[in-house]
This record gives sequence, C-alpha cells and structure tokens, in this order.
Amino acid sequence: MYNRYTKLEYLEGFIGNLVSKLKKAAPRFELGIKDLQSSALPLGHAAARDLVESLNDPTSNASHSLLIISNGHGEDVIALEIIKRFLKKTNIKAIEVMPLVGNGKIFDSIKSKNFRKIGSLKDLPSGGFSNQSIKGFLLDFFSGFIVDTFKNFLILSRKSKDNLKIIAIGDLLPLFFAWSSKCKFSFLGTPKSDHTWSNGPGWALSDFYHKFKGSEWDPWEMFLMKSTRCKSLIMRDELTANNLNKKMINAKYFGNPMMDFVDKKNEKVSNIIKYNRLILIIGSRFPEALNNLDIFLNCLEDLNLSSDLIIFVPLSINANTSTIKIHLKNNGYLKENNLKFMIGEQSVWKNKDKYILLGKSTFSKWANMACVGLSNAGTATEQITGLGIPSVSFPGAGPQFTKSFAKRQSRLLGGSVIVCENKRTLLDNLESLLNKKVYRVKQAKIGMKRMGKSGASKKIVDYINLSLLT
Repeated sequence: MYNRYTKLEYLEGFIGNLVSKLKKAAPRFELGIKDLQSSALPLGHAAARDLVESLNDPTSNASHSLLIISNGHGEDVIALEIIKRFLKKTNIKAIEVMPLVGNGKIFDSIKSKNFRKIGSLKDLPSGGFSNQSIKGFLLDFFSGFIVDTFKNFLILSRKSKDNLKIIAIGDLLPLFFAWSSKCKFSFLGTPKSDHTWSNGPGWALSDFYHKFKGSEWDPWEMFLMKSTRCKSLIMRDELTANNLNKKMINAKYFGNPMMDFVDKKNEKVSNIIKYNRLILIIGSRFPEALNNLDIFLNCLEDLNLSSDLIIFVPLSINANTSTIKIHLKNNGYLKENNLKFMIGEQSVWKNKDKYILLGKSTFSKWANMACVGLSNAGTATEQITGLGIPSVSFPGAGPQFTKSFAKRQSRLLGGSVIVCENKRTLLDNLESLLNKKVYRVKQAKIGMKRMGKSGASKKIVDYINLSLLT
C-alpha cells in the first residue's frame, strides 16, 4: 500500500512539473495562437466567435472567488442552479463560469454584477457529443475545438491562485482543467454511472473493461480525484460513489441535481385528463432534432389507442418554430386556430385523433403531465424518468443520440427507457405503456429509483461551501 501511494505521489509531482513547464511556455503559445487559428480557416473556422475574455486582457489576472467549469448541456443546467445558490451566499465575492462545450447561453439568465462567463464560447457541430462518433469528432476538430480548448487552458493558467477555488462539473476535461490549475477544487462527476455496466447482459467489451477497473471512471480520472487539492468529490448515484470509496476515494452522493429543474406537478393537467398524453423529446441539436421529429410522427400514424392523444412537443429556446411547423404540415398536421387547451401552448395542430401542442421553454411545465415519453435525448429523458414517466427511444443517425448511447442510457435508467429497433417494436411498446397502467407504473418506479429524489442541489452547495470554501 505504501509503495503504491508513493508512486502515485511521484506521478502527481511529475505531471505537475510538466504542466508548470507548459504554463511557463504560455506566452510563446499565445504569440502563435492567431497563426494556428488562421491555418484552420480553410477548414471552416472562419466564423466569428464570442471570445468573452481575451488572452491579452490585463484584467484577466484579477483574483476571483469561484470558477465553475462545465462541459455539456446537462452539466450547464446543473452549473446554473449551483451558481444561483452560491450568489446568495455572503462569503462569495464573484463567480465566473467557463463552459467548455457550447456558447453557455443558458447562463445569460443570470443578472448579477458578481457573475460573468469567460472563455472561448462557440457551439460545436457535434453538439458536444464528439465522443459518440468519429464523424462528430472530426467535425469538432475541423471547427477549431482543439484551438478553443487550448485557449481556455491558457486563460485558466493566467489566473491568480491566491483566492481562486474551482468547481468542475462533467468528466475528464473539466477535472483535468481544475487539477492542472494548482487550485483547490471540487468535482461533480455527472455523466458516468456504474449502473451502465453492472446491470444488463454485460457482454460488451466496455463492460468487461469497466468490471476489471471496478468503476466506469478510468484510472487517470481516479488519479486526479485522489489529489490532495480535490476537497470534495460528488457522484450522480450511490452505486458509483460506493465503488469509488472501495478504492480509497472519498466520494459522496446527495441525490441527482437534474431533478431540481423540473416541476413535479401541474394543476392544469385537469384540462386534459381525459386524453392519452405523450411527450416527444426530439433533442436540442438541429438538424438531428428535425429528423427525430419526422421519424416519430411517421411512427405515430399507425398508433392504435382507445381515446384521443395529446402530443406535447416542448421546444428549446433556439428552435426555429417556422421550420417545425413545416415538418408538421408535411406529416399531415393542420393548425387549429380555434382550439385551446390552456396549458401554455403556443399553437395546436391536429391529424385525425392526435393533437400536437407546440411551445418554447415549456418542458418543465409539460413533462409532469405526460403519461409516456417518446424520446431521443439525454438530459431531458433522464428528467422525465425521474418524474415517473417511462419512455421509448428510437435511435437515429446521431451524432447526439446514437444506438450505443441509447443502450447505455437504458441500462443507466434500469430499462425504464425501452430502446426500439424498428417501427413495429416502437408501436407495440408505446401501446403497452399507454394502455396498461400496471405495466406503466412498474416501469415508472424503476426509473424514479434510478434517478433519485430532488433537492440535491442545495445539499451539494452546502457541502462544497464547507469542504472547499471555508
């Protein structure tokens, strides 16, 4: 045991020295960064980007109390709630957030002089899912993802270390950024769960790999977690935290913060209680979301139910409603100008016994009113599962929602999301879930248990406040 930890300390020191040398070389890298950008222009990197904090900005060396680093849509949602809670605490002077994936538009809702976004902010062609396919990785690479990541690394390396504390949310990249800063930090490991390999058939090569490690987290990630500067380590479920504890890594579990951002009940459900109710979650990444919408609507043409069906289609804030409406018309839906359900819909569309309700930023209000979900998404699928709404998925071409991602998600959620191979299978499962309440409730209980209860965000903030900020 002694020899093993001696080696770990030696390895940490070696990597730390290497990072220090890289930081000392930062000025030389900065001089060449524009040349590197220019060389990428023919590859589609010419589009203007929002570089919130310039590398040459003299104020970039100012000391700040808290920096939050996140790398994904779900991670940004969690970061948003954490930031709001920390801004209410008197011991926090200022908060910055560095989204490593996307433009961080979600954080624009925060109106505080003590908060700002930093970093090179740009939407990625893959939507942040470059690890799902080689195509997605290549699209991100040629759009300048490596350059942007390196620029963010330089911004972090130039910051004062006197009072800065870091919260990293996501997986390896934000964890490495936090560790390389030489600052004290907390880490929320949100995307990985040991449920994905410890349940189910377990015949994939990745399953054997994870069983060998005893965790979905990789050895190099666990090495960074063991740093003495990592003051708090929080996992998304109890199983993952327990497995890390077996490896002498002090991981905690407080519940799933994803369940803090959806409403549990909506009294207006009484307006539509007589209908079957289905929520379509097509994803937030276009044009993939439009392809999902067409696939779903095509499948629903042959759905047989005993009563009329209301189909909720909550749209992201950046969705082009006009384009969505064209797709509805192409699938046989006509707009109903004189029909209103009074639940916050922006428009109603009808095709025989099916009604589609469109609305932007309505997910939180509508999710709890559905009976079943038809979902090709990540975060939103987990949230409706936690609300007790089982669902089916029908993987498309990606890059956001692929077949492998869907299967992993299903195992993560205990099978409460059923992955369908074809249209017939999808219809059979939808009809069973909508028509057989006992079966639906059974599936719902499994999903709710896997996702955990709401209220985790407050517990996480309180724990970080004690472990990192005091």
